[in-house]
Amino acid sequence: MPRDRSTQVHPVVERLAAYAWRLIVIAAVLAGIVWILGKLWVVVLPLVLATFLTRVLIGPTNWLKDHSWPPALAAVSVVLGFLILLGAAGGLVGVAVGQQTDQIGPTVSQSLDDIENWLVDDGPGDLTHADIQKARHDAGDWIKDWFRSSGSALASGVVVAFEVLVGIVLGLIITFFALKDGERFTGWIVSTLPVHRRDETRRLARSAWATLGGYLRGAALLGVVEGVIIGGTVALVGAQLAVPVGVITFLMAFVPFAGAIVAGAIAVLVTLSTAGTAGAVIVLVVAVIVQQFDNDLLAPVIYGKQLDLHPVVILLAITGGGAAFGLAGAFLAVPITAVVINMVAEYRRIHGLTLQSVEDGALDEPLTAADIGAD
Repeated sequence: MPRDRSTQVHPVVERLAAYAWRLIVIAAVLAGIVWILGKLWVVVLPLVLATFLTRVLIGPTNWLKDHSWPPALAAVSVVLGFLILLGAAGGLVGVAVGQQTDQIGPTVSQSLDDIENWLVDDGPGDLTHADIQKARHDAGDWIKDWFRSSGSALASGVVVAFEVLVGIVLGLIITFFALKDGERFTGWIVSTLPVHRRDETRRLARSAWATLGGYLRGAALLGVVEGVIIGGTVALVGAQLAVPVGVITFLMAFVPFAGAIVAGAIAVLVTLSTAGTAGAVIVLVVAVIVQQFDNDLLAPVIYGKQLDLHPVVILLAITGGGAAFGLAGAFLAVPITAVVINMVAEYRRIHGLTLQSVEDGALDEPLTAADIGAD
């Protein structure tokens, strides 16, 4: 007996409904993961810190191991050496920055006042001081709320500082064990997987590890280049706070695209207040040229395919990370996004290669360790 056409669902609607409930389930799972990570931030922080430190320090540690150093001695030597170098560099920069840090806030505020007076007196729009003051007040409240969201939902003030301190100590301890026993630990994890998934897992892990390393090296190198050029330009035009501007520019390089805009704006505002309009224009031009040079020439060479992300993807990642986890989320959004995208691409390459090889009759078994090494 034929079905009543009035009770039939259009195939398009049926397909959309099938996708819709699956997407809702995926979104709910992702929201649950974000909520759990937020609650366990005191545990997540040391793990993230240890991952980054291990990626930075694994090279010298492996070099020492290759020269017959015991794993424990190599790991502790590299960690202690890193802390000594970090303390020495921080001390040198701190002396230069500390003498001028207290001037950054008043200087930026003064430059904003100058811009406000220009907009009211000579600007193209019909603005009043009250309109601009309201906009500045609203922006200040938004920035305060955004920074406040970086802390724990259940803690504030001294408690947050204590959590960060504990997270750093735990991160260093985890880093030591990761450098000492990392290969054994990863080998154990792989051994728990089904045999036909082990090679695939190794390739995905290698892709993630290479992407993270490329991001850290690239961001540090670009930060040094941008910090030296922009900070040097600020000094050459006769403005103050050149060293703090250079340090801020270096740190902002770890937030691609958006960080460069923030660092450039601070450099221009500082120069405008301490060296006048002509100097600010010169710094603005240099900042734009440097950013274009880095984005169009240096970044593709330094990052290569490791961080080949469209600016829109970067902005969405930073916005989502900042909304979910505050300042820390904004810093971590880009490397995490790059790692996920590259792992997905590697997964597709693995299965595309395997499928094509089977169709050609050249591969009857999953990829072996020798095949992976050949890549």
